Parts: sequence; structure tokens; C-alpha cells
Amino acid sequence: MSRTPPTVSSASDVLVVGGGIIGLVTAWRAAQRGLSVAVVDPEPGGGAAQVAAGMLAAVTELHYGEQTLLALNLASAHRYPDFAAELAEASGQDLGYRACGTLAVALDADDRAHLRELHALQRKSGLESEWLSGRDCRRLEPMLAPGVRGGLRVDGDHQIDPRRLASALVTACERAGVVLHRSSAERLSVVRDRACGLVLADGTQLAAEQVVLAAGSRSGQLAGVPDEVLPPVRPVKGQVLRLTVPRRHAPFLSRTIRAVVRGSHVYLVPRTNGELVVGATSEELGWDTTVTAGGVYELLRDAHELVPGITELPLTETRAGLRPGSPDNAPLLGPTTLPGLLLATGHYRNGVLLTPVTGDAMAHVLATGELPDEARPFTPKRFCAAGLQSLEQSA
Repeated sequence: MSRTPPTVSSASDVLVVGGGIIGLVTAWRAAQRGLSVAVVDPEPGGGAAQVAAGMLAAVTELHYGEQTLLALNLASAHRYPDFAAELAEASGQDLGYRACGTLAVALDADDRAHLRELHALQRKSGLESEWLSGRDCRRLEPMLAPGVRGGLRVDGDHQIDPRRLASALVTACERAGVVLHRSSAERLSVVRDRACGLVLADGTQLAAEQVVLAAGSRSGQLAGVPDEVLPPVRPVKGQVLRLTVPRRHAPFLSRTIRAVVRGSHVYLVPRTNGELVVGATSEELGWDTTVTAGGVYELLRDAHELVPGITELPLTETRAGLRPGSPDNAPLLGPTTLPGLLLATGHYRNGVLLTPVTGDAMAHVLATGELPDEARPFTPKRFCAAGLQSLEQSA
């Protein structure tokens, strides 16, 4: 029985593994630099963006010990208005970008103390946020529960619709000449200790001068990548709900609402089309993407404590997705120790927020060989043996 010989494609300057928003923005920006680019993904525009809420929350997502990441988050948030306008024009699509602001609220004394600490950290970090009384919070958002004890108003934290963002990036890539291979990457091709392309699931061989691994939580699973270069990325499960606000209930919420309820983070993100996104759980359960009754219950319970009227809304969708977590919760951007192989992964809970700065940084390094200053702290080489030892000693 004869076998069909593998198809060998013409070489590209850049081959991107993964067609989520990070892979797509990398491809689009690289193509704008004049590079020939191809993307490999069975469903370009899919992945974690189909589940994400799209909060652009550099300020309210601030965590202790993440000041270096904060600088990257702020740089990306600053670029978002121009980025969204450019992408909307390039794709002819509305991205659902809203400069609506965020309100983080406290429901009890412990939550209030936690928010006060966060406010102090924000101010120490030079960020703009305003402390409000519970009454002031309810004046801004009348649907909030009467028991709200106080909150932080952050007008600079915005939102975007990740599904629209992903769709627009697919269109922009196609219009920029990016070739989309709707197939799975089977193996990295390495010749003379250099990454030089991919073998696809159907046997097709793709050649490239540079390969970018941007496959989200699955970035560590590509065969052919040497063990010492595999990114230390793990899946972190998140369950998310979508409800619909009927016209008779509008306006329901005017901005994103966030809170910590009994130690669990919950948020409500209102879209202009009437959709209300409620999320998200954070579960270390490997590759499981099951929507569970417990997850749905906890999200609805916590959201109901924030906004009691939510139980009157139709529940239209339940989804679970996988965030790409890294050991320090920060992305891996740029060249690896294997020549020809670069990473753009590990964005964890900030993938949507970091889309503009990631695209710019990856296109710059692909075109010039050098990472821009803001991306240098996030080189994958920080997780080599010496880098890991340093991280462990500082932990």
C-alpha cells in the first residue's frame, strides 16, 4: 500500500503555532513589519478568548509581588484605545471596547479591610483609584446590594469583548496576507540545533525562519521541543456564566463590578448588547473543562450577594476554559535558548489586557532580534536552571 508523500510548503519568515488572540496579534503585527507569516491552528480565533470576560483591569488586578508585571499591564492598557481603533478599521468590525470604568466593592468588614489595603498598594504604586462609601457606590450603581460597605472607583480600567477581538484579529490577519493553516501542529522541526518549521497532523511540512509558540495552556505539549526549552505553562480552569439583561431591566449596570466574597473573586461585566458576563472560578484541575453545578452555584451565589436582581435574568450560557499559567503568573515573551524558537505564552489572567503590548513586542523581536525594554523582564530564559534557582531563593 503506497503512502502519499508529505506536502512541503514554501518557507515563511514567521510561523506561529496557535491562533488565539496572542498568536493572532503576533502574526498581524509581524505581517505589518513586512514579514511573511503563517498561523497554524484548527480553529483560529478560538481558545481562551471564547470564555474570557475581557476586563482591561491593570489597576484592580494588581497583586502584591507583581509590580514588574504591573508596568507591562499599564503599558498595554495605555495602548488599548489606539490599538482598538486601528484594529476596528483594519477589520471593519466593532470590538466592543468600552471605557466604562470599574467599581471594586466590599460586602463585609474583612472585604473592606482587604480593599483598603489594595487601595494603599495602588496609591503607593502611583495608580489612580478613589475610595467611596457604600452609599456612594450605590449612588453610582443602584442595583448593588444595600449591604455594600465601600468600594474603589477606577475609571481607567476598561473592557473589551474578547470574542469580537478574536474575530477582528482573524480578519485583520487575512487582510494583511497572513496564511491560516486550519490544522494541528504535530511536531517542531529542528535541524542542526535550530527550529526551522513544523510538521502538521496531516503530514504537511511547513518551513520557517522563526517559529513562535503561542498555543496558550497547551504551549508545553508540542512534540519535538527539547525538554529544557518547553515552557513551564500549566492550565488553570475558569468557569464563566453569561446572562442577558432584557430591555425592560436596562440599564442594569453601567460599569464592571468586582468583589471578593468569602475569599472568592467574582466580577460582573456588562456589555452594550445586553450581555452580562459573570466569572470566574480558578481551579487547578489539569485539562478538565467540565462545567460543574458547584461552579455555577458559587458564581451565582456570590454575584447575587453583590447584585440581588441578577437572579431575575435569563442564564444563556455556561462555559469553562483554560488560562495559561506560569510559575510567576507572568508571560513568556521572546527567544528561547533554541535558536529560531520564540515564545508568546503564559499570560494567565492578563491575556486580553496584554494583547497590544505582546503584539508590538513580538513583532519587534521577530523583525530586529531584540526584545523592547518593557518585555525584557519576561524573557523565557528566566526559567532556565539558574533563573529557576533565583526565583526559588526569592520566594
